[in-house]
Amino acid sequence: MPDKTEASPRIRTSRQVNQVPDVGFSKFLNLFHSLPQEGQRIISLGVGEPDFTTPWHICEAGLEALKRGQTRYTPSAGFPELKRAVAQNIENRSGVRYDPDSEIIITVGSSQAMDLAFRALLDPGDEVVMPDPYYICYPPCITMAHGIPMTVPTTAENSFKLEAKRLEARLTPRTKVILFGYPANPTGTEMSREELAEIAEVAQKHDLLVISDEIYSRLTYGVEHTCFPSLPGMKERTVLLDGFSKAYAMTGWRLGYAAGPADIIAAMVKIHQNTMLSPASMAQMAAIEALKNGEDDVRQMLGEYSQRRQVIVRGLNNIGLSCHEPMGAFYAFPSVKITGMTSGEFMETLLREERVVVMPGDLFGRQGEGFVRCCYAASLPDIEEALARLARFVQRHAGAVRS
Repeated sequence: MPDKTEASPRIRTSRQVNQVPDVGFSKFLNLFHSLPQEGQRIISLGVGEPDFTTPWHICEAGLEALKRGQTRYTPSAGFPELKRAVAQNIENRSGVRYDPDSEIIITVGSSQAMDLAFRALLDPGDEVVMPDPYYICYPPCITMAHGIPMTVPTTAENSFKLEAKRLEARLTPRTKVILFGYPANPTGTEMSREELAEIAEVAQKHDLLVISDEIYSRLTYGVEHTCFPSLPGMKERTVLLDGFSKAYAMTGWRLGYAAGPADIIAAMVKIHQNTMLSPASMAQMAAIEALKNGEDDVRQMLGEYSQRRQVIVRGLNNIGLSCHEPMGAFYAFPSVKITGMTSGEFMETLLREERVVVMPGDLFGRQGEGFVRCCYAASLPDIEEALARLARFVQRHAGAVRS
């Protein structure tokens, strides 16, 4: 008689994808949707997205494109007019000159630009070093490109800045790329030109490539942003990532770009045209309008964020949730250790008891444990109400820890 023992079910998904953990939102989303609808309103400081709508003149440019029938495929690397506008914008802001024909690609959000960069640069087993905490999607994108993410611890005592000595200590013969994003998500940290120059020295010394994620480059407060490729010798070894989502409140338009050496951009275009094919035509026309006539919009939104930043950072510190001053982006990253809770426990208990949404810091790396991310791209009244609820919450739970 044949053995009727059932064989183990075959795993049908790839080993590469199975190595990628869930993003970590599932537990939070289940809790969020299980809360009763009655009671006080939920205030979200969770999602990293501008609360502003896209300025209307930018929307009109997209609408006009639709009216003119611009609904067809576009050149894979993007409309030449948009690439020229991007190149001019980078040069105006940082002094770095890119050839729009060979050194720029328009992508479906800066996230796609990052994915293309990893797939163009990494061979199986290549290592990518990056600071911890990090943007939540960095390690999965590296892993799915067959690379190995390697983290460099940063600390609140140094405002979560990447230190060149610590970075260099993490390098191995398999290291190929240094990855960072400043201003940073989730910490709001910005690096000075002098600090970035020390990172550049490490890259030069060890012949490493750099991916510099500068999606928040327009959102800084009282400090001047340094475009990493503007440092001596860095343009030829850096892929610059940026886009329109944050500065122009265009998250739903899904449009970004990468600028870098022609050979790397060509490899990215090769992948892009065989997968995504091309970015949406109407979004590109809207982006052209944003670059040509959107400076006043950026300044206005930045002014609002600056005011909110001052309110939330002062409020968090007054409550007892120690928070370094974020100099860029729209995130505060306070410590919650005074409550005796983990980041996840704090997030879940706060949501249940006070109906305020924050993101647990450990989603962004081991160094994020004991912290939470608070996005201040929310209205000032909502921020003030959230702070009042947080004050009640901390007084209740910190008092319980002390007793």
